[in-house]
Amino acid sequence: MSTTSTVVHGTVAGGFEGVRDRLASAAEAGPGLSAQLAVYHRGRQVVDLWTGPGLTGDSLLGLFSSGKGAAHLVLALLAQDGVIDLDTAVAAYWPEFAAEGKAGISVRDLLAHKAGLIGVDGGFTPAELADDRLLAARLAAQKPYWTPGTAYGYHAFVIGALTGEVVRRATGTSLQEVFEQRIRAPHHLDFHLGLPADQEHRYLPVQPLLPHQQEIAQANLPAPDSLTGIAFNFNAAAPTDLVEFANTRAVRALGPASAGSVGTARGLARMYAAAIGELDGHPPLLKPDVLAEFTTPHTSGTDVVTGERDHFLLGFEAQAVRYPSLGADAFGHSGAVGAQSFADPRSGIAYSYTRRRFSFGGGGGAPENRDLIATVVESAA
Repeated sequence: MSTTSTVVHGTVAGGFEGVRDRLASAAEAGPGLSAQLAVYHRGRQVVDLWTGPGLTGDSLLGLFSSGKGAAHLVLALLAQDGVIDLDTAVAAYWPEFAAEGKAGISVRDLLAHKAGLIGVDGGFTPAELADDRLLAARLAAQKPYWTPGTAYGYHAFVIGALTGEVVRRATGTSLQEVFEQRIRAPHHLDFHLGLPADQEHRYLPVQPLLPHQQEIAQANLPAPDSLTGIAFNFNAAAPTDLVEFANTRAVRALGPASAGSVGTARGLARMYAAAIGELDGHPPLLKPDVLAEFTTPHTSGTDVVTGERDHFLLGFEAQAVRYPSLGADAFGHSGAVGAQSFADPRSGIAYSYTRRRFSFGGGGGAPENRDLIATVVESAA
């Protein structure tokens, strides 16, 4: 039982009681925290917790870049099938992409965030950000912001549209549809790239930073014409408000793969459990050689958009850089509210932490993830 007064709902398996206490401590330290935490260990769910007013384990939350993990799983599956060759030029699938000196960029370059195609001159409109097809059309005509392959930087709003267009050209089907058919539906994942209208009643709107935190964040916004500003669409006529973006029905309906995902911690943890191990009779989504390919570091040095060191594996974020208790091949993706989700093949852990309110300093996952993850790893040992 928790030693704090904060109420944490849900269940944990024997040996994981410390995870409940750790979540209660995080909630005690941040009054008003609304969060979900789900963990699988070697295909068995061992943590299913939630805390906060009005939130349940079934509540659907706006999870932003968590969807990039789903998008990269789609690419990994299609590479595994031989449908997409990682070292083939993007333009071989998508001829229009060759404009403005982009003919030599490979699919691998895209996934490694090395293409330099982080945005467009003048920024995107809200309608474009909601629709991967519109994003792809704008990006095809754009000149890269650095010579492809000479640096890497987080393609925050666009990576899913870029790889998604490759998927569409190679298969005739959208990335979102492949995710639905190959991953979400067969594994009964409560995580969506395109939320059906009949599930809208479960959605809890994203909440902004607290007022004093907003003041600090506003004072530290990047310059609109900086690489960071371009990547996060601050160079648009109306800079993107992430809270408004997630809380727009069109975004949830279309499910742009880079930033429009919606789901629960249960759904994301289950997705990563399915990626690395047997789940309910289904074999792992990824075969050992493909898993090894996508969990090999592909970026060394500093991300020119975020300033993070050694940021990416192949598409996925390198989790051990942030959380030293994890194996070097732990792979996953964070979400702007402070969400964090990943699989750690070494320990057999699949982890997802989701939040309703934006976390202050939550880029790359809210700060409480560090202690939560360390406790999960210790409990699983």
